[in-house]
Amino acid sequence: MRTVAVTSRVPVTTVASHSFAPSPLTGVVRGGPWTEPTFADSTEGDNVDGEDLEIRRAAVDALGPYNGSIVVVDPSTGRVLSMVNQKLALSSGFQPCSTIKVSVALAALAEKVIEPTTKLRLGGARIDLTYALARSNNYFFATLGQKLGFERFSNYAHQFGYGEKAGLDIPGEQPGRFPAAPPANGGVGMLTSFGEEISQTPLELAALMSAVANGGTLYYMQYPRTQTEATYLVPRVKRSLEIESLIPGIKPGMRGAVQFGTAHRARQEEPIAGKTGTCTENNAHLGWFGSFNDVAGRKLVAVVLLTGGRPVAGPVAAGIAGEFYRRLSEKNYFAAARAMATPATLLSSPLH
Repeated sequence: MRTVAVTSRVPVTTVASHSFAPSPLTGVVRGGPWTEPTFADSTEGDNVDGEDLEIRRAAVDALGPYNGSIVVVDPSTGRVLSMVNQKLALSSGFQPCSTIKVSVALAALAEKVIEPTTKLRLGGARIDLTYALARSNNYFFATLGQKLGFERFSNYAHQFGYGEKAGLDIPGEQPGRFPAAPPANGGVGMLTSFGEEISQTPLELAALMSAVANGGTLYYMQYPRTQTEATYLVPRVKRSLEIESLIPGIKPGMRGAVQFGTAHRARQEEPIAGKTGTCTENNAHLGWFGSFNDVAGRKLVAVVLLTGGRPVAGPVAAGIAGEFYRRLSEKNYFAAARAMATPATLLSSPLH
């Protein structure tokens, strides 16, 4: 086990904790120059003809009145099972906030900047990767970014799908963005702790979470528009990521986020792995949670993005994801769901 002393510091965005109520007229949260409503009809304009309606119902009910999006994916195929608030999900993206730390952790492990048990000395404490992911420690990941350097991390980020469309021929989808140089505000440390100057789409995060859940296959996200398309969907691999040996190094921290960290509102009997993100962009608070259920049977990836006023945060997004998983568990979805021998699964299965 190695211990590394860290003395460098990076700017940290802090948000004061207060209680604010939504305006009954506009839905905009009082208390700041917030330009995005916190509460809205997030289903308006959605096309659901090709969706799994049981998944859709659980996602819509869990999101409730919040202005946001939930994207649910089958990580074994890349099929988008439901996309609540398609206009938001297919937009050009938002700052990933602390969800970028999953990519940073994978890059740092791949480059042997750290081992899973390496402890960095941050002030008077020594913390390892599991704790840093679970508690979303900004200094830890800023330090990893400085050790990796911009070029090395940029290479991994592009491998993981940043800056490109995640979907395959999804009408209206726009790509996210990854900067060509370190951010002017805080450099690579802010890039790797807060996602400064990165634009991430919910589909991009869902694709990466799917690769972590399935062992390293980055699928094209496919969104069938009819039930016939869904039945005959053939999985398409974008590329294989060499992360299978690295995943055991990050899963304890992603599980820890739910068990005792920033995503504790998602905690329940069945295990969930995930990462929260909270920051402010363009006078709107953002709350992210990228996750997958870590149980036998059928895995699902669920990404929640919230945008609005001060109550919006990663822990709130985690609570919504937890409610989504709970609703499906109550209906025995995971116990009953089994892969069916459709043409898609037959074609995607290895031949022996």
